[in-house]
Amino acid sequence: MDSDSVRGVGRRRLLGWSGLAAVGGVAGASPAGAQPADADQAPTGQAGHASTDPIPPDTRPGGAYDRYVAKLAAESRFSGVVLLSHRGRTVLSRSYGMADEEKGIANHEGVAFSLSSAGKPFGAVAVLQLAQQGRVKLSDPVGTHLKGLAEEIAQRVTIHHLLSGTSGLDVPDEDVRRVFRSRDEVHAYYEQRARRARLVGVPGVPDTDHEEAEVTLSALIVEAVTGRTYWDYAEENIFARCGMTGSGFRTRPQWLTDEHIAHPYMELADGSVVDAVRDLDRSSPDPKVLGKNPGRAFIDAPGDGGFATAPDLVRFAQALGDGTVLDRPWADVLTAAKIPHGPASFGAYGIPVSIVGGQWMYQRAGGNPGVGANWDIYPDTGWVGVILSNRDGVPLQEMIGQEMQAVTGAPAGGGSGG
Repeated sequence: MDSDSVRGVGRRRLLGWSGLAAVGGVAGASPAGAQPADADQAPTGQAGHASTDPIPPDTRPGGAYDRYVAKLAAESRFSGVVLLSHRGRTVLSRSYGMADEEKGIANHEGVAFSLSSAGKPFGAVAVLQLAQQGRVKLSDPVGTHLKGLAEEIAQRVTIHHLLSGTSGLDVPDEDVRRVFRSRDEVHAYYEQRARRARLVGVPGVPDTDHEEAEVTLSALIVEAVTGRTYWDYAEENIFARCGMTGSGFRTRPQWLTDEHIAHPYMELADGSVVDAVRDLDRSSPDPKVLGKNPGRAFIDAPGDGGFATAPDLVRFAQALGDGTVLDRPWADVLTAAKIPHGPASFGAYGIPVSIVGGQWMYQRAGGNPGVGANWDIYPDTGWVGVILSNRDGVPLQEMIGQEMQAVTGAPAGGGSGG
């Protein structure tokens, strides 16, 4: 661990988010479709005492959520992994479909999936680690750490504005058909785009929806302060600390050769399906991601994406609650409601948060052609839900709603934040 490490790494807080304290890590990966041991029993809570929290029937193997996902898979509407964890113990784990059809590799808990926007909160965590150390202040104008920006951006836009999505910045349209050949090429391209950002709104006012500049500039600040690439910093100071051994910022060559990375299966206009990472000439016809193909990226843009397994995302959730990656007050800064988006939904730092069924729910979703990802943290009751998919046509918002209903009993209204 180098000088960029957060002070006190290795200290585990005795109290986490109502039971998200470490309890020995998530249970080991189960075979596809297998029932985890003791799934019908209340998991052990903090300090080794038996938890008295009831396990909702809809979350159990054979329950409503399990049956719902199985039906989707049977209808070829889901390929991937779902996982429900309560206080660090797996309650439900299911895997369906193929990670790599050409090689005959099935999806399972040990397979890492592309996160797309579901990886953006790692960048917010990285910045808050530096704030915790006193190396940046959330009130710092971005020009404090980055040179060469337009003066109105350098002086008026703060780190808080970047993290809260209220910067007012926009960037030119992306060249979605470009095929990248190296990490350096990716970095140079997105850094140039961020530095060409325009101020189209009023900093502090949530009237724009242009995350790219905010995410990239946040990552560039991490790099300027630490002297390391964002990818390397996050892998050591977030993934490694959390024990996320199956996760990282993988490159296209790794995506093609590593048997533990799910390939994205993208649907074309004629209804046929192709392996996007093996067929870079094909593009998505979906208007939301028109012309895109995630395989064209050599590595995800700084501050964005990455690959993770479902158990690793549970480990990340636990690490947020027990002080592994951020001291508890700084973890609260990350998830505190800041910008109202609806009657009970708010923007935090890179994470939409909502009040669902009388409890908090922290969530982040992401999508790309052939890619769907979502993780939810229910800190008041110790639940974590993960959905990772590698095929177009997956009803991700509907799945989030069904998971939410199973965990909280609230009506299935879908999730927020993509």
